Amino acid sequence: MTLTAPYDRAGIEVGIVHLGVGGFHRAHQALAIDELLRRGEAREWGICGVGLLPGDAAMRDALHAQDGLYTLVTKHPDGALDARVVGSLVEYLFAPDDPEAVLERLAHPATRIVSLTITEGGYNFDQVTGEFDATAPAVAADARPGAEPTTVFGYVVEALARRRARGVPPFTVMSCDNVQGNGELARTVFSAFAALRDPELGEWVHNSVAFPSSMVDRITPVTTDEDRALVRERFGIEDRWPVVAEPFFQWVLEDRFPLGRPRFEDAGVQVVADVEPYELMKLRLLNASHQAIAYFGWLSGYRYAHEAVDDPVVAAFVRDFMDREATPTLRPVPGVDLDEYKTTLVERFGNPAVRDTLARLCMETSDRIPKFLVPVVREQLRAGGEITRSAAIVASWARYAEGIDEQGMPIDVVDRLADELVPLARSQRDDPLAFLRYPALFGSLVDEPRFVEAYLDALGSLHRVGAHATLEALVGAAPTRG
Repeated sequence: MTLTAPYDRAGIEVGIVHLGVGGFHRAHQALAIDELLRRGEAREWGICGVGLLPGDAAMRDALHAQDGLYTLVTKHPDGALDARVVGSLVEYLFAPDDPEAVLERLAHPATRIVSLTITEGGYNFDQVTGEFDATAPAVAADARPGAEPTTVFGYVVEALARRRARGVPPFTVMSCDNVQGNGELARTVFSAFAALRDPELGEWVHNSVAFPSSMVDRITPVTTDEDRALVRERFGIEDRWPVVAEPFFQWVLEDRFPLGRPRFEDAGVQVVADVEPYELMKLRLLNASHQAIAYFGWLSGYRYAHEAVDDPVVAAFVRDFMDREATPTLRPVPGVDLDEYKTTLVERFGNPAVRDTLARLCMETSDRIPKFLVPVVREQLRAGGEITRSAAIVASWARYAEGIDEQGMPIDVVDRLADELVPLARSQRDDPLAFLRYPALFGSLVDEPRFVEAYLDALGSLHRVGAHATLEALVGAAPTRG
């Protein structure tokens, strides 16, 4: 059976260009537009996906072979499966093939929104100062006069410059990445890059381009060959790159779109004036809790998130972290019962059908803990609140980063800073603060006596008795494993 959308795709215009098409975008933003298209809406808001990196060639090949169509499978905790064919990606451009085609698609007057899922690390800023890193080689190359762009900054700013020169209003830049204040961060980094090319252009980008903030949430594991086989055998669909996801879907979006937008609210999106309370809730409860599960879970011998939280010790530790350290740093969240939200989170982590891997949660931690967890620590230190569990999470990362598990087996540490962090972690048995002294990740936490004491206690315990026994001590009991 071939892939077929349940609506006529002929005549759908591209109104959104999305940079960084992966599983999450296809299970989230693209799904929202697909839902509107099924309702007969948003035919001027089709999506053109763009791949910027050499590794995106595989996505190009898969989507071109299927006319942009793919299967989205929702996996429910009870084992039930739902499948739908998503048709909102009406074009896909691979930038290395034809940079000019991408630039002209971005500069076209019909393009009114440029959305981003470029990962937390894609914004190229200092984790401590928040400043744009103008020294990165690819960025410096893109900022040279007449350069053919290779980075997201080069493409977006060159397209904006062309629109400005042609008298076309600037598109809205809509970040959908897990970064606090992602709209303002996007404004900062794109304006800073534009200023490298031309200070006046930088000022114009800062003042004239809209950068709405958003909070996005849906657990979307990496697609496996087993998922491809499931789609073929269960639904009779040959799909080179389906997407699987949990049932939960949330998108909270700031309503700031000068050139208009789809009726996202008709697709279940919460369109609000202030995203910050929602994003802090998600970053500090869901994303930080993923870090609480990841390293302790791996070192305890688990390989999937649901296996880890099925262990009462792990589940109790995560809930204690959420209740006693993360929640005190949150503002009231309109329309959300935080206790219910936290209970739902643990249930979502425990969904066995999703099979979310701990390896995924352990990846690129240098782009995660500084954004999700370190702000919790700083606020709790200022307020005199508890930080013991947060310190233990950082220590569990430091222990994991040694690259050897408790059975002496190698750990593949996947992180852009792995070449620096692994040697530091391996030196910490002789110098226990070596890892914590990395200022680009932790700033001055190494100078905070209360945090250092808790960190050293946890790290020492991890080395002496291992991850699970350390967790048992932290939760103050040793429940029977389920």
